Amino acid sequence: MVSFVNALLYGVGGIVMAGMALLVAFQEKLVYVPVLPGLTKSYSITPSRLRLIYEDVWLRSSDGVRLHAWFIKLFPDCRDIAHRLEMVRIMLQRLHCNVFMLSYRGYGESDGYPSQHGITRDAQAALEHLSQRTDIDTTRIVVFGRSLGGAVGAVLTKNNPDKVAALILENTFTSILDMAGVLLPFLKWFIGGSGSKGPRILNFLVRSPWSTIDVVGEIKQPILFLSGLQDEMVPPSHMQMLYAKAAARNKHCKFVEFPTGMHMDTWLAGGDQYWRSIQEFLAEHVRKKKESETSGNDNGILRSENPWIKSVEWE
Repeated sequence: MVSFVNALLYGVGGIVMAGMALLVAFQEKLVYVPVLPGLTKSYSITPSRLRLIYEDVWLRSSDGVRLHAWFIKLFPDCRDIAHRLEMVRIMLQRLHCNVFMLSYRGYGESDGYPSQHGITRDAQAALEHLSQRTDIDTTRIVVFGRSLGGAVGAVLTKNNPDKVAALILENTFTSILDMAGVLLPFLKWFIGGSGSKGPRILNFLVRSPWSTIDVVGEIKQPILFLSGLQDEMVPPSHMQMLYAKAAARNKHCKFVEFPTGMHMDTWLAGGDQYWRSIQEFLAEHVRKKKESETSGNDNGILRSENPWIKSVEWE
């Protein structure tokens, strides 16, 4: 009996040690996915090929890393475009906005290697670029983030209450600490966020905790939560917890569920309700300047519309 107990303990210990080794060695590969399987790091399709008007933007993060982004502009004939960037097309059509899409370090054409500290710097560099543009209304910058992008967007919004007008989170996790237990269930007792019941003795091994649950409670700007209830990657309960934490301190929070939405297709599964929810949120919380304030702008379309930082990962 004693030998059986010892063998059991050794077995459990071995599993935990193996899990620790996997976490230490491969956690960046689990959190950051710069290249999807079967695809190359370079862009196979650009907005010009898809008949979108855009601008290639090259930035420097505060630590010198060279970053690439697309500034996709609203234009009158966007309604007739058909291409694979379908969400951007519909975003232009339904929301009448410009879209700024940033490639974090290590993603796309950007240099460097992804990390929480580095990506936080990258997002800030993107916001600084937008804030200095003269062809947009810089008082109406809205940050949109899905999954990891939501964690990045939450930090950016919290750190810039005077530059970001509102935040939209879609299928975002509470923290990577909590996601570790989802991806590696046998580690759930040893790694977890602030709501975990376990001892959390291995939390120190996680280099990119991305604790969104601790960030959203400090955000003062309006927040829209879009949750796909069939999300196969991030448990929908994470979005519910994020909303509860934010709404406890912020009266300008709204939560919308989409019964058939999965991790990446909630915008598609949600149909008209999805875009209408965003439209209503923006109409209430991100108002346009009065005509007299924008009449001096040469490009009325750009000035009068919302520039977005579209921060989406795990695609």
